[in-house]
Amino acid sequence: MRATIGFIAVLALATAASAGAQTVYSAPPGYHRGNDRGPTIVCESQDGHYNRCQIPWEGGVQIVEQISGSACVRGQTWGERHHSVWVNQGCRARFAPAGMVEGGWAPPPDWNQRFGVSCGSRDYHYNFCQVDIGGHGRAFLQRQVSGAACIEGSTWGWNRAGIWVDRGCAGNFVVDRRW
Repeated sequence: MRATIGFIAVLALATAASAGAQTVYSAPPGYHRGNDRGPTIVCESQDGHYNRCQIPWEGGVQIVEQISGSACVRGQTWGERHHSVWVNQGCRARFAPAGMVEGGWAPPPDWNQRFGVSCGSRDYHYNFCQVDIGGHGRAFLQRQVSGAACIEGSTWGWNRAGIWVDRGCAGNFVVDRRW
């Protein structure tokens, strides 16, 4: 009887622990000690569902690492609200306090540049083309090469981690990468 109650208690704790899709780190794993950017959290949309994670600091958040293959687009698949960050539609990312760059990693002087990238939706399915755009960068559609429409925010978009395309959109994009 005690073994059964113990098993049920362990099962309940394991279920409760897995229900919250938030992990808090004092520094991002994989960063060298000299590049400690302070506290971060990982918040994830499990099975494409909405999730909200509390942030353990005051102020806003920024994505420092997109972990998912699904796009993380501010205002569409992630955002901030009342001391928390929300994610949806498969977005999974590591978040840090907004503006936490001092003492952390910084790119080399020639990092800010403009270059071209081709990205296309295969068989009318979602595709993410990974390219580091940067926190203040932007991507533009230079030339559509598909018969399907390429409409920003609908069939294509971008975030600091790259460009996403969907529903047959294919094009040549210009990345204006800025730190």
